[in-house]
Amino acid sequence: MATLKDIAKLAGVSIATVSRVLNHDSSLNVTEETRKKIFEIADKLHYKTVKQRNRNLDKRVKIGVIHWYSQKEELGDPYYLSVAKGIEKECFRKRIEVVTIFNNGDRYIVNEMNNLDGVIAIGKFSQEDVEEFATYSENIVFVDYSPNEKKYDSVVVELGKAADEVLDYISKLGHSRIGFIGGREYIGKKKEPIEDEREKTYTDFMKKRGLYDPEAVYIGRFTSEDGYNLMKCAIEKGDTSTAFFVASDSMAMGAIQALYESNIKVPDDVSIVGF
Repeated sequence: MATLKDIAKLAGVSIATVSRVLNHDSSLNVTEETRKKIFEIADKLHYKTVKQRNRNLDKRVKIGVIHWYSQKEELGDPYYLSVAKGIEKECFRKRIEVVTIFNNGDRYIVNEMNNLDGVIAIGKFSQEDVEEFATYSENIVFVDYSPNEKKYDSVVVELGKAADEVLDYISKLGHSRIGFIGGREYIGKKKEPIEDEREKTYTDFMKKRGLYDPEAVYIGRFTSEDGYNLMKCAIEKGDTSTAFFVASDSMAMGAIQALYESNIKVPDDVSIVGF
C-alpha cells in the first residue's frame, strides 16, 4: 500500500505538504502545478486518505433531486435543467448517489424514495408539495424558492433588487419607453399563479416615474418560443419601446431572433436586457 512518504519522494515535496494537499487544506500556499502533481501521483499509486477509506466503509449517501418542471418543460426553459445538471455533477464528484424525482403534472414520480439522506428541491412549490417532500427526508434544501426560511435552507436570487438595478441602468442610458417581456409560473394541483418579482419591480419602477404603459407588457411562458412570439406581437402592433427588459435568457434569445428576422438591429435600434 502506498504511503505519504512514497508520494512525497516522487513529488519532491515534504510529507506534510502531501498530507495537506490531499486533505484539501485551503490555507496551504502551493502552486497549482505542485498540487496537480501530488494528486496525479496519489491517483497513480491508488493512495486513499483515512477519510476516503472510512467513507468507503460507510453506505453511500443518497440524495433525491426534485425537478419542478417535467422533462418536456425543462427542454423549453433550460434554466432549471442547468441547475440540476450542476447539482448532479457535484454529487458525482463527491460520490453521492442521485435519485431523480420528476413532476408529471399532478404528482411527483419517485422510484427510490426510501432511505434518502436528503432532498434538493429545484423550482417553485405549493405548501402541499413541501409537506410531501418532508416525508421523503427531514433534510431539505430549496433552490430558487424559500417556502419557510425559519424551517428550511434555501438558495435564492434577490430578483426584485437585481431587476431594479437593471431598470435603473437602462433608464440612465436614456431609455424612457421600456417594454417588458416575462412569464407566468404556477404551483400546486390548482395551478395557482405566482407573483413574479421581476414584473412587479418593473411595474413599480415605471409607475413611480409616470412611464408605465400596460400595452408595453407582454406575458407568456419562460421559453424561447414565447419570447419570439411575444416580440413578434410587439413588432406587429408597432410598439415604440426603445428597450426591452426580458425576464429570462431563454425568452431574450427568442426575442432577439424575432427582431433579427424583422431587420431590427440590436442594440442599434432596440436594446435588449436578458435577466
